[in-house]
Amino acid sequence: MGSPENLLAQPVSEAGRAGLATLLARPAEAVVALDFDGTLADIVPDPEQARAHPGVVRALARLAPLLRAVVVITGRPAETAVRLGGFADAAGLDHLVVLGHYGAERWDAATGRIEAPAPPPGVAAAAAELPALLADTGAWRDASVEDAIEAKGGRAVAVHTRRTADPQGTFDRLRAPLAALADRHGLIVEPGRFVLELRPPGVDKGVALTSYVREVGAGAVLYAGDDLGDLAAYAAVDALRAEGQAGVLVCSSATVGEGAEELADRADLVVPGPQGVVELLTGLAEALARP
Repeated sequence: MGSPENLLAQPVSEAGRAGLATLLARPAEAVVALDFDGTLADIVPDPEQARAHPGVVRALARLAPLLRAVVVITGRPAETAVRLGGFADAAGLDHLVVLGHYGAERWDAATGRIEAPAPPPGVAAAAAELPALLADTGAWRDASVEDAIEAKGGRAVAVHTRRTADPQGTFDRLRAPLAALADRHGLIVEPGRFVLELRPPGVDKGVALTSYVREVGAGAVLYAGDDLGDLAAYAAVDALRAEGQAGVLVCSSATVGEGAEELADRADLVVPGPQGVVELLTGLAEALARP
């Protein structure tokens, strides 16, 4: 019989191979961290129509009990990610945590509760100005302004360009005016795949991941993401590895978006989108379940 590593695609880097070996050797000390959109769920024109890949819950239910924890880190509200992921009341997910709004909200499957501080006031002020700003750009002749704006529970507000005739061109034209709007209200703009999100500074997936890994005392961490918003988490894993922590960087590469090429270049392992992520999670569970 081969070793557990032989059941899995091997990372291309020495650090990634060492990280995977540590995760397989000491799973009870390991955290698997995952982005949602583009990683667990396919990218779709309407964010509210996104759903976790059909195999996600089953794969996580097999894997999560074998690890210290599985954590989903997303810019969406925690409640939204839980609903779209189908995580609530799913058997086997007691070790699952969802960090919404880049860690500002936390849902724990063991309790079913969401913990969150009060929303920052600058987000509401910026959101009130967005419809007029977008209308003035003239970019929404083929899509309604209302469809472009996604309110995120008062903690952030996102502008999607996927439904416009020129998603990338509209995205590029909006970066400067949205950056100015964010600056006026003490916010920053976080770009993603055809989305520009206005949110408070000092909050990103890297901060959320590092805080959680240190909170639970993880000895190894695997992070999987797909676009620009995941670069902060990649940097966090690199920093943890520099401190002697074991880590693996995974890129979900189903579609092309800003930051996706850089993410793939930096990844230890590239998988073909959410289907590939499910296969990786399932492979990990099978490897760890072997005697």
